[in-house]
Amino acid sequence: MRPRSVAVVGASAKRATQGNVVISNLKDWGYNGTIFPVHPEAKEIDGLAAVNSVASLPSDTDLAIVAIPAARVPGMLDELEQSPVRSAIVFTNGFSEEQERSIRELGSSSRLIVHGPNCMGLVNFTDSIPLYPSRPSKRLRAGKVAIVAQSGSAAISVMNSTVIGLSKVVTMGSEFQVAAADYIRWLADDDATNAIGVIAESIKDPVALAYAAESVHAAGKSLVVLKVGRTASGLAATQAHTGALVSDWDAYEDFFSATNIATVSDYDELIASLECAAVARKMVGGASLGIVGISGGQTALACDLAEARGIGVAAFGEGTQKRLLRALPGASGRNPIDFGATVNVEDRNPAEAIAAVLDDEEVGAVVALQDTQESLNPATLQNYMNILNVYAQSGRDAKKPFVVISPTAENVDPGVRALLAENGIPLLRGLTPGLQAVEHLNLGKPGPAAAWAQARRPGRDYFHPRAEALRRQLSERSGALDAESAFDVLREYGLPVVKSIVVADEEEAIRRAGEIGFPMVVKVASGQIQHRSDVGGVVLDVGDEDALQSAIATIRSKVGAAMPDATIDGYELQEQILAGIEALAGFTSAAPFGQLIVLGSGGTLVEITADRAVKLAPLSKDEAGAMLDRTKLAKILDGYRNLTPKTDKSHLIDVAVNLSRLANDLDGIMLACDLNPVVVRKGTGEVRIVDALCITA
Repeated sequence: MRPRSVAVVGASAKRATQGNVVISNLKDWGYNGTIFPVHPEAKEIDGLAAVNSVASLPSDTDLAIVAIPAARVPGMLDELEQSPVRSAIVFTNGFSEEQERSIRELGSSSRLIVHGPNCMGLVNFTDSIPLYPSRPSKRLRAGKVAIVAQSGSAAISVMNSTVIGLSKVVTMGSEFQVAAADYIRWLADDDATNAIGVIAESIKDPVALAYAAESVHAAGKSLVVLKVGRTASGLAATQAHTGALVSDWDAYEDFFSATNIATVSDYDELIASLECAAVARKMVGGASLGIVGISGGQTALACDLAEARGIGVAAFGEGTQKRLLRALPGASGRNPIDFGATVNVEDRNPAEAIAAVLDDEEVGAVVALQDTQESLNPATLQNYMNILNVYAQSGRDAKKPFVVISPTAENVDPGVRALLAENGIPLLRGLTPGLQAVEHLNLGKPGPAAAWAQARRPGRDYFHPRAEALRRQLSERSGALDAESAFDVLREYGLPVVKSIVVADEEEAIRRAGEIGFPMVVKVASGQIQHRSDVGGVVLDVGDEDALQSAIATIRSKVGAAMPDATIDGYELQEQILAGIEALAGFTSAAPFGQLIVLGSGGTLVEITADRAVKLAPLSKDEAGAMLDRTKLAKILDGYRNLTPKTDKSHLIDVAVNLSRLANDLDGIMLACDLNPVVVRKGTGEVRIVDALCITA
């Protein structure tokens, strides 16, 4: 980040390369360190004396820029490992699998810090050090916002669209060794940075990122993440319902929520959040917004958009309403505040109205809506200056965040921006990005990120004393476990399964039927058949020995017709549970986060109803209860009209907690698990797991 000397490998004496652009940038920006072009033959490059090999570099060389063809990169990194150089930024991409493996192996054991490859380096605006193979826009200036992006083009888009000053811009590329989390942790301690924006395609190490986020939050700074690629479907390549009910984004969303990291949906929201965080203070006390403006239509629209995004709009207390009615005769006294509702301008006291809103306990921040577009007629803009001056004074004196939003994304008038900036007030472009940005001022509290990381740190203890033995046992299996083995694993974790045995044929079924008792359910047992009812592999209400023989014959015939190549391992006899409320519990692998727990309504229509809540394992009882409360199933269990009585939810919550412990202990060994249906007895809430699909790696 602050190299005293830079070696450039890949600059040419004859043509313009990425290495030459780096040298030119460093010289143009007045870099006060030493630059060493490295070339096997040239004596001079771009007016600088060349060094013929990295081995000949001075002993205090901090950084090497590597901008050479892919085939030469592994060998060059080996040379750098033996040289005095301490770190390397690798721009190159297009590696073969063998070349990539070689670079990764070096990175895992090297004393050299390797950044990239497939990146555009970084720009340290604070210290005027552009380690960057392109020409940064001349309008960019030093400031308090840092950007960390895996994509170089994404960084360019944000850099060239923001109007706020930048401290550091880091493009990570493929993250073979150092990753975004390393830079975020460093930026937490960087005095020149108070807001960090991250553009992530993936997360290399969630625990490291959580600890980095905790460093940022503990420093009182803001962290905002744009995760791209939200539409990827299916986390685990399995036949499990849980895999179909969740997506890649579910795991990311739970991670960001649990670690109190602000997220955005696009570049405009990211830019607005960074511009807001760079200037505004954090929220204290209340977390809802007070909205003011001179247009009733704009303030009403802001409320609509806030509600659609789940952003709280404050309900003013009685004392606030009285103050507002005195300050704005004829107004409603309720949120949002339309100054224009007081017809006589001389009767309005907008400064007192804003003060009243700021003093309300529920209000965490005040948003003022005001057209400030650069295209405004000068006379119109002059008319707006009266209220803008009120906003400037109100924001300067406020102890809570005060933010002005220009309702469209068009560029704003520079004079207005300067006026507000002088008084510590952000001026944001666009209603939705602006409102989202203000809401983010309530995030970033210290504690949650560290707690999340601690619970999932490498080398954590297992929940079950036999977890290691179970891992060894199951590591020898592949695909779906047979019903008997699946139930055995569930019993280890205190999960209440129905009475069940597996028999080879009708003869053994008749002999052992007394172990289960009639009426019973008969199911095909086959590691090749995941959803048994789909192929006629389940018969209910088997009431005697004749019905038992008939059930097995029926299953054999139907399964043989539907899946002639499937091997039937036997037939599962289960106790038949009285009708209850059907639930689903399960998990699926959500690398790199671990296992994602799913809880919701069960039964044969589970994928159609798609009533589910998700959270990363492990779960506490409170977390499992909160999950359940987010589902329609919870409303049924709470008692629905005269159809279902109020039912105890604690047993189902225990199932979710214990399943999450199983998932956590067997992470990497068991890819997915469906418990469907989980039958909940109406009233008492007692639970029995009727069917289990457990898929091993």
